[in-house]
Amino acid sequence: MGRRLAVALLAAVALGLLYFRLLRRPVLTWNATAAEADGDLPGDELLPHPDGSSTRAISIDAPASAVWPWLAQMGPSPRGGVYTYDWIENLLGLDIHTVDYVMPEYQDPQPGDEIGLGPNVMRIDQVDPGKTLVFRSGDGNWLWSFNLVEENGSTRLVSRNRFLLPTIAAKVGILPMEPGSLIMERKMLLGLKERAERLAAETEDRPRA
Repeated sequence: MGRRLAVALLAAVALGLLYFRLLRRPVLTWNATAAEADGDLPGDELLPHPDGSSTRAISIDAPASAVWPWLAQMGPSPRGGVYTYDWIENLLGLDIHTVDYVMPEYQDPQPGDEIGLGPNVMRIDQVDPGKTLVFRSGDGNWLWSFNLVEENGSTRLVSRNRFLLPTIAAKVGILPMEPGSLIMERKMLLGLKERAERLAAETEDRPRA
């Protein structure tokens, strides 16, 4: 039994070293350029010295005006969802129901608006329509920003999470969550891309007055 435990511990240490040396940065910076991953973004100043962070991005073949409506309405029911795996979110009791249409009643987010995510109450802290949307948790330990950069009719969407991890348990617990967060956020970014590109195509196809 002692030998098996020692082998298991050695294997765990080896996997941990492999993750930290080779996999962690790609997991935390999926599809982001080095400039995006390492540069400053609006909202960073609200949590200037995080214990952990991730920056993930996607290119969208649509103008920012076709991306923004989906960001503006994000949130649990009755809002528009988060465009990822609803069934996983709802295992956590988050009441997420992703929609495929723009909801006019949620197109004017304002600083101070509250959006509950389970035990977290996320407040909108910064809004620059068509460019920046920044959420911050009620306890101040989580900052989530979305930034849109449009060029030649296409949009780069950059999502950044910054965390304070005030306890040893939180610092250890975040490590196995990092790969899981990649799975969920990648799906979210792809979902936003699909919806924005479809909205842009539908807008182009409408008869002009």
